[in-house]
This record gives sequence, C-alpha cells and structure tokens, in this order.
Amino acid sequence: MKLAVSGKGGVGKTTFAALLIRTLDLAGKHVLAIDADPDANLAAALGIAGADAITPIADMKELIYERTEAKPGTIGGFFKLNPKVDDLPEALSARMNHIKLMRLGGVKKGGAGCICPESTLLRALIMHIVLARDEVVVMDMEAGIEHLGRGTAKAVNRLIVVVEPGRRSIETAGHIRKLASEIGLNTIALVGNKIRSERDADFLRENLPDFEFLGFMPYEDALIEADLKGVSPFDTRSEAVEAVKAIAARL
Repeated sequence: MKLAVSGKGGVGKTTFAALLIRTLDLAGKHVLAIDADPDANLAAALGIAGADAITPIADMKELIYERTEAKPGTIGGFFKLNPKVDDLPEALSARMNHIKLMRLGGVKKGGAGCICPESTLLRALIMHIVLARDEVVVMDMEAGIEHLGRGTAKAVNRLIVVVEPGRRSIETAGHIRKLASEIGLNTIALVGNKIRSERDADFLRENLPDFEFLGFMPYEDALIEADLKGVSPFDTRSEAVEAVKAIAARL
C-alpha cells in the first residue's frame, strides 16, 4: 500500500501521518515513512530518538555528487538522470520498531521546473520507493504533490488530503486535486481534522461534496501539548489515536 498525505500548512497533516504510521507499525506492518515536507518534522512526530540529527537527503552533497556526477546547486551541464537509489532506503533510514524513516529535504530551485542534481536524485528515489518497494509507504508531502510525477502517481493507492473547518483549507483541497488530476492521480480521499463538533464535520461534507471522507479527528489540547513537549501524539491519551485506527482499518 502506497499512501501520500497532503494538505494546507498547519492543518495537522504531519500529526495524521505520524498517527497512521504508528498505527500500521503496531499492526505489524513494515512501514517506510517518507518526510517530503521541509517545513515539518515527521521523525519527531513519530517519536524517533535523535530526530533533529537526521540529515535530509537533499543536503547530502557528497552522496548527490557520487550518484549524479554533478555538484549540488548547479543547473545545466551533464549529469545522470537515472542515478542508483535502490540501496538508499536501507542505508539512510532512521529506524524504530517496524518503521524506517527517510527525510528528503527541500530543493532550492533557480526557477520553476528546473532540473538539478538534487531534484533528479529525489525523484528517482521516490520512483523506486513507490514502484519497487514491497512494504507500506506513507509520504508526508508538502502542501501539494511536489515530489510526485506521472511515473509514480498511478502507483499511489491513495492521496489523502487533511482538511480543517475553514475556507482556505477547502480551497487547498481543490487545488491539490487539480494538481493531482494533471498527473493522473485520481484516487483522492479526505481526513477532517480539528473537529470540535458534528457541525464542523457537516461543514466539511457540505463544502467538499465530491470527495470521499475516510474519517474525522477531534480538536484536542492533548495533541497540542504533545507537540510542545516533543512527544509523539500516538503516545498520548487522545481520541485521535482511535479515530486514526478506524481510518487505517478502512484503508
């Protein structure tokens, strides 16, 4: 099962991804967790020790040079478009229980659609992870689908967009669906987060009638406290944990 998680910044996307990954791990699944959002820290949300010390792959200049034969930060020139990446999930993952985690990091682009060694390596890695790996893959994406391309989109079983009761979140969901449709990714579902009452859930259903909802997560102080303390939300007494277990069962 290959899953990508997206949504507007601050909506609780990484919290949901972490809860889902820990739920699958508890069920005995082998999970490859991909942190593809430079502004988030999936490792900390999972409760992986030493999360701050994990170096993003986009910052591994020697590795990028070794695999692409071009210096990171350069644009143009010649470099390998199909670098070797099949050994990287085993070599570069932080581990906890049945979970392997990789941080992709961000690529500083010189312009829209630029081709550079860093982005080439990351795209090749994502393609390998989605097409060739046999474990469960959960990718915590940016507020879009930046790392996915036509070659990988059709192999993603679900694009899960996390939404909260609010107009900007609803607009982002529509924008993500448009981007996804352009690369042939049409298996999209929503998870509602920060739900204070049934009225919030009804608001999302009414304003996003063409989407499938996998479930809803409550607004809880326990999740905010967990983030402040640097504790995984999965290790708190939270109704969200049970909600995500039900979502995992549906998936």
